[in-house]
Amino acid sequence: MGKERGDDDDQGYGGSYNYYCAALRSSVKKLHFGKWEEKEEAAAEIKRLLAAGDDPGRRRRFMAELGVIPPLVDMAGCELVARRRLAVQALIHLAHASPTNKALMVESGILSKLSQHTDIADQKTIQESLQLLLSVSHIASFQSSIIKSSRIIPFIINIIDSFNNNNKIINLCLCTLYNLSLVLENSEILVSSGVINVVLRLLSSEESLEKALAILGNMVVTQKGKRALEEHPLVPECFIIETATADDGGPKCRELSVYVLTVLAHRSPVQRERMAKGGVVPALVEVALLGSALARKRALRLLEWFKDGNKRNVGTRSGPQIRSGSNKSPPFRGMKGDDEVRRLMKSFVKESLYRNMETITHRANIWLPSIESLPRFN
Repeated sequence: MGKERGDDDDQGYGGSYNYYCAALRSSVKKLHFGKWEEKEEAAAEIKRLLAAGDDPGRRRRFMAELGVIPPLVDMAGCELVARRRLAVQALIHLAHASPTNKALMVESGILSKLSQHTDIADQKTIQESLQLLLSVSHIASFQSSIIKSSRIIPFIINIIDSFNNNNKIINLCLCTLYNLSLVLENSEILVSSGVINVVLRLLSSEESLEKALAILGNMVVTQKGKRALEEHPLVPECFIIETATADDGGPKCRELSVYVLTVLAHRSPVQRERMAKGGVVPALVEVALLGSALARKRALRLLEWFKDGNKRNVGTRSGPQIRSGSNKSPPFRGMKGDDEVRRLMKSFVKESLYRNMETITHRANIWLPSIESLPRFN
């Protein structure tokens, strides 16, 4: 026979299911009808109830059905920092692994609440607010009208500018922007809010490089995002630099850099000419020799296009398709036929080979003494 729940059951708060139910009823009543001090007590109690006992998913669903999310969202916009933190911490627990609760928070106005009174919040409160924002950002990304009205993107940009030396906060901001950039309809608000300028600035940080490139890779495929990048004075030179820098960000960064260059070069003779003048060909040759499989594939396709003067297609598997005859102006202006292009390519390859052989030899010398330390498999 099954055992009935009682005071000795280890399923509720403090090991007592009855006490858990009583504490939850009291907290819900305080949240809905109590004074601010009682609401604070209720928020702290809800956080404890969610952290204790088994089956937290069932607890989260039950609390949401009792209507605790809207009053907690209201508390998250308070001027009093301590009260705000209690609400945000409780909401973080409620949002964990619960898309339904996240959607309820977005509908209750959490984006607008989190962007209020940030000038009086301390660093810890800002970090917790960003954790909650990141948690709901994927659900919120499909609500373009809510994103526009909430001013959450200017809030994120302001946080990046204010905490540019805090890698943890910057990482939370970039992850949130990445989630928002996954939905193409958000491109307009991202561009108009100045996200591209901020993210391009973060390319100089090794800790932020990959996430920044991923955001730009999402935005460059939209019409507004591509136009904003084309008009920026740092483009395409910044991506050429990242493509040519082998060891700073890892293979993923090179793949993303070459991808962005491919999209920018699509039907844009101005960008292609700037890329050629900026030294994109030797950078692509180096990627074609030493890059990852995906980076090599993308680089070779782009090199083939540069070599043939826009007479061939760049395939669609690694980037946008360049239709033959879409642009009549070759990227190498002033060159006399294919022979000169071939000689130039050979010189680039030879120079890059010498440089890459030195790099490979240097790396081999570094690794040789540590061979004995490699793990052995029996």
